[in-house]
Amino acid sequence: MSRKLENKVAVITGATSGMALATAKLFVEEGAYVYITGRRQEQLDAAVKHIGKNVTGVRADSGNLDDLDHLYEIVKKEKGHIDVLYASSGVGHFGIGIDAITPEEYDRVFDINVKGTIFTVQKALPLLSEGASIIMTGSIASVKGFPGMGIYSASKAAIRSLARTWTLDLQARKIRVNVLSPGSIDTATFDGVPQDIRDSFTEKIPMGRFGTSEEIASTALFLASSDSTFITGIELFVDGGTAQI
Repeated sequence: MSRKLENKVAVITGATSGMALATAKLFVEEGAYVYITGRRQEQLDAAVKHIGKNVTGVRADSGNLDDLDHLYEIVKKEKGHIDVLYASSGVGHFGIGIDAITPEEYDRVFDINVKGTIFTVQKALPLLSEGASIIMTGSIASVKGFPGMGIYSASKAAIRSLARTWTLDLQARKIRVNVLSPGSIDTATFDGVPQDIRDSFTEKIPMGRFGTSEEIASTALFLASSDSTFITGIELFVDGGTAQI
């Protein structure tokens, strides 16, 4: 049986844990060579070891443009092109109401979630092959209001808007641009969260459970592969129906 990403080159940012790490592992299993990034060398080394083969870890902060240049210099030298770019790096912003937002917190969230995503994609453009797939991480917060999450929600709504524009900007190169938006996924974000709070999240999910990193990974594989060649400009929610009902 042929693998879905045979001989493809993929770059996944922020892939040292959780959903992006599971995606990187699945991409390798499906035949890709994957470059992953992370800000902490120890976690990056552990992620590379976990994936096991056909992977290179590059220490990089997606909000740092010099780090992005360094990442793509390595990819250019070693592989020469990119078939799949998954801009997954992001930072959360929870429990901060409008009265408590500071310029520093705004800059922190937008520098990574928006600025970082913009330049992760822009700086990859010379390496992207014709017909490449760009995937960006969104969130159900882009369409659903949650108290204390205004800045985060706005940053993810910006990602959705960028996908629409870039779909048209890149159509001549047949490059597809899509957003993968998770709901409540059982990752380290929820480690140590009291059971009653977890239960309150679960109650809002029509499917009655948290999603898994592997379910995000299989969705990313769909968007990265030839299974989705007529899909571009969309926001695909993987949320058990939370933002849909």
